[in-house]
Amino acid sequence: MSTPRQLTLDLVKPPKPALDNFVVGRNAEVVAALRAIATGGGEQFVYLWGETGAGRSHLLQALGLEGRQGEVPAFDARQHIYVVDDVDLLSESQQQRLFVLLNEIRSAGTARFVGAGNAAPVHLTLRDDVRTRLAWGLVYQVHALSDDEKACALSAHAASRGFALSAEVVDYLLTHMPRDMRTLVAVVDALDTYALSVKKQLTVPLVRHWAEDAA
Repeated sequence: MSTPRQLTLDLVKPPKPALDNFVVGRNAEVVAALRAIATGGGEQFVYLWGETGAGRSHLLQALGLEGRQGEVPAFDARQHIYVVDDVDLLSESQQQRLFVLLNEIRSAGTARFVGAGNAAPVHLTLRDDVRTRLAWGLVYQVHALSDDEKACALSAHAASRGFALSAEVVDYLLTHMPRDMRTLVAVVDALDTYALSVKKQLTVPLVRHWAEDAA
């Protein structure tokens, strides 16, 4: 039998990652740095690190380029932004390609690089010459939202749609649904639409019924 978490992935389609739909929390400086890059300026090198689920991949994809594990793009003088995700998982050959790319970006002077991994450069188990280059520019820790921050964000989003989200519903969502904010916000939107369609108040039993109806 499908779990609520599994069903949610079929019931809702979270919006495409964007800087505008990233719940900032304690990451205001990170988002500001990426906005500068997205608009053609900013620091030449930025590296993001943090635990799984903190939003590193969301932020990279928000720049319009999806950096997949093991994918290190070749330098192209026509390209302005380069992203490489999960640098901590790069093989020896991939590290060599990244080493070359970082050198070429620095020599060109106009392109921007944003990388991401699970640890700060000094703690990565990569080649020394790659680790030092990842630390050439700004290094930010991406802080995951606490449950209290997620609850506040979900309540505020519900209020912006004109309804109140009870503490019981919020607690249920945080314990039974996927925990990334992009999906949680999409769930709140879907539940609001469902509650309006059945003309009932949004409660925990109604959330369960919504999931069961789609099973």
